[in-house]
Amino acid sequence: MSRAIFFALLLACCQSVFAAGQLYRVTHEGKTSYLYGTVHVGRDGAYPLDAVASRALLDSKALVIELDIREDKAFQLALARHARYPEGDSVQRHLTPATLDKLQQALARAGIPLASVQHYKPWLIANLLVGSELDQHGYQRSQAAEYALLAAARQQDKTVRELESADYQLGLFDSLDERQQEQYLLENLTDLADGDALKKSQALIEAWSTADGAGINAAWRSATSGDSVSAGFMNRVLLGKRNPEMAANIERIMQQDQVAFVGVGLLHLVGDDGLPQLLRRRGYQVEQLY
Repeated sequence: MSRAIFFALLLACCQSVFAAGQLYRVTHEGKTSYLYGTVHVGRDGAYPLDAVASRALLDSKALVIELDIREDKAFQLALARHARYPEGDSVQRHLTPATLDKLQQALARAGIPLASVQHYKPWLIANLLVGSELDQHGYQRSQAAEYALLAAARQQDKTVRELESADYQLGLFDSLDERQQEQYLLENLTDLADGDALKKSQALIEAWSTADGAGINAAWRSATSGDSVSAGFMNRVLLGKRNPEMAANIERIMQQDQVAFVGVGLLHLVGDDGLPQLLRRRGYQVEQLY
């Protein structure tokens, strides 16, 4: 049985029950790689990976992810460089009284003392609060798809490679100026207070868990539309800047004549400037498996 027929049969049997996220097969001049969309939090029981993605990973020689989340030392160095104020400085000096009051209320609701985060910049505090909200509702970073991929790669003795670095990723957030950082924090505080932060995250996670293409596109539009600092930053930087760089890195990987399984955040696969479309423009054949 050819590999193409095997995948077709496997997909027909398993997609409606087990498929999660999106999976693409990328081919060019006899070389093959896979693109898999992940979410960065999860719940117990969401894994192992579905049968089609598991087979694609098994057939690959290397796992490529945005960032090896097991490497804490590099992350801590990047955190100190990009997310912390220098000794003697604190976030209280960089926020208006009204924003600081809203922040203290949000921290109190989350059970986080201001003293424990006062040396962090506003963008990081915003992300920590959103993460805390998800954690309180059972969505944990330790259950993210990347951990399942890394566990499988370790079991299969595969090489693990990174598309980016912690220093690069945190540096993107640090590119926000002081006004933008305060506005980013305010927008997230508003979403947390009215429940929109949880609803948006749950909508994306639910769409991912059922491979719901329409739901995934709706989550992408929600994250990238509007005139907020958060949407502009997502559209211009977190996706708009990184997607072409990721596509170029994936192209280099494929030119090295190795089959790779590439796991990236789900929203990197969506839209006219998502990775599948960018790779098509570079001359690659890109087939969506689900």
